[in-house]
Amino acid sequence: MTDQELVEKKLAFIESCIADLRHLARPELIEADLREQRFVAYTLQIAIQAALDAASHIVADERLGEPTNNRALFEALLRDGWLPPHLAPSLAGMVGFRNILVHGYQAVDPAVVRDVVQRHLDDLLQFVAAIRAKLSSLNTSDTTSP
Repeated sequence: MTDQELVEKKLAFIESCIADLRHLARPELIEADLREQRFVAYTLQIAIQAALDAASHIVADERLGEPTNNRALFEALLRDGWLPPHLAPSLAGMVGFRNILVHGYQAVDPAVVRDVVQRHLDDLLQFVAAIRAKLSSLNTSDTTSP
């Protein structure tokens, strides 16, 4: 059974990161301002990591398989009905973006950072909503079972 309190902390942290980005980030300055680029990139990185952490806990707790990589976590959640089909590809793309940020596989393109903050924050919030909805449905089925 999923540790709902732990997962909820991760989800709340994602929401906090998104709120910070929406209120503090200045995407139009990312290309010209290194401080802005790093603030946005780091905040995205930790928000994506929190989504990975939540996914990892659920996959392990619900025994959804042994993912071979981080993208496979979201595929497992999709297969088990935790995520809607349209969301998994976007989350998989965010994993790749996070890997670039964390591991420095290649130089971080400021335009990509700006695109993510301007166009994909809702994907993380949809992840939060989907996980909460599934947790809620699990709670409802637990209380209605004999």
